[in-house]
Amino acid sequence: MTQKSDYGFETIAVHAGASPDPVTGARATPIYQTSSYVFEDVDQAASLFNLQTFGNIYTRLTNPTVSVLEERVATLEGGAAALAVASGHAAQMVLMFALLEPGENFVASSKLYGGSITQFGTTFQKMGWHCTFCDPDDPDSFPAAIDEKTKAIFIESSSNPGGVITDIERFVEIAHAHGIPLIVDNTCASPWGCRPFDWGADLVVHSATKYLGGHGNSVGGVIVESGDFDWAASGRFPSIAAPCPAYHGLNFYETFGRFAVTAYGRAVGLRDLGPALSPFNAFLILTGIETLPLRMERHTANAQQVAEYLADHDQVDWVSFAGLPGAKYETLQKKYLPKGAAPLFTFGLKGGYDAGVKLVESVNLFSHLANIGETRSLILHPASTTHRQLTGDQQIAAGAGPDVVRLSIGIETIDDIIADLDQALAQF
Repeated sequence: MTQKSDYGFETIAVHAGASPDPVTGARATPIYQTSSYVFEDVDQAASLFNLQTFGNIYTRLTNPTVSVLEERVATLEGGAAALAVASGHAAQMVLMFALLEPGENFVASSKLYGGSITQFGTTFQKMGWHCTFCDPDDPDSFPAAIDEKTKAIFIESSSNPGGVITDIERFVEIAHAHGIPLIVDNTCASPWGCRPFDWGADLVVHSATKYLGGHGNSVGGVIVESGDFDWAASGRFPSIAAPCPAYHGLNFYETFGRFAVTAYGRAVGLRDLGPALSPFNAFLILTGIETLPLRMERHTANAQQVAEYLADHDQVDWVSFAGLPGAKYETLQKKYLPKGAAPLFTFGLKGGYDAGVKLVESVNLFSHLANIGETRSLILHPASTTHRQLTGDQQIAAGAGPDVVRLSIGIETIDDIIADLDQALAQF
């Protein structure tokens, strides 16, 4: 597909990055299930290893199927380039590996997916990377956590699990005032719902396992860069904008410009950390993306009706859904997610922890599992599962307190979704 800025989102979702296979004429992107690639000659091999030309060496670094996925997601997000990896957590690891040195830090929203909080707050400590968590509802609390060793701010556009919508534009101002990039996890909103680069963000990460793939059959992650951040201005990002000894002094920013982070993530991050995305999973995620706009329309419409139903139910204490009139994040939702609030949200039951456990064990149509963003409707009690590793205070800060139930609304018939919740709540 010839890239054009005026193609619609639906067209991009189907065509970006792909073209008929030049050898066979196959229209669907083939699964290039190969570990390695034949070199034309010694000189071509040397230029590939020296990063002097583009091409395939080994599937840990590049693969034609994966490359189509990378170009498609970059185009959907309006970014300069993308790097696909084995999972959403791998995306965060590879990105922070590019930005941080031991002893350095970043500041993150306290209202994140529980696994991210654990990865940032505990596991990254082993790398010598430190994270300070601040309340995204209070952007003015972030500058106090930033010092000369801070390398980024990390937020979610629409949070997992609570549907907190973050004021991206305000966080861009804070990050850029301190000479650091803003990273936005756009998993829950998807590029159909929100495009952080349109508001000045510098980097986007996705768990492609969720809405991008959309069918619960594959795991993957993607890093996308805007191409607009000046990595050389402050002298604080040596991995990207200083000579790299592993490549004979090559400076990634000078050499690759707008896709320097992607190039470093591939040539160093994937080379040495190794979290490559399999070609088969890339193929499944690509297939899912083709229907992303259709699915998101149904996900979003169904979620709106489910939220309205729950808001009126006697057993429900509160509903955290930005699409409800008068909701806390209604104004931010209309600004950043104008097509509708993300179809992942939480609500609280009057019976607290025990009621949450009972509900997830009483549904029939809903699946009780830890994923989100599938065609199927999913239910979870975060305090007993995804956020179990956190303390009680951390759970509450992350929007996953003892009474919280998380719903990921699928694309089934809306009457069937509501009927299943209704019969389960009737058992209380």
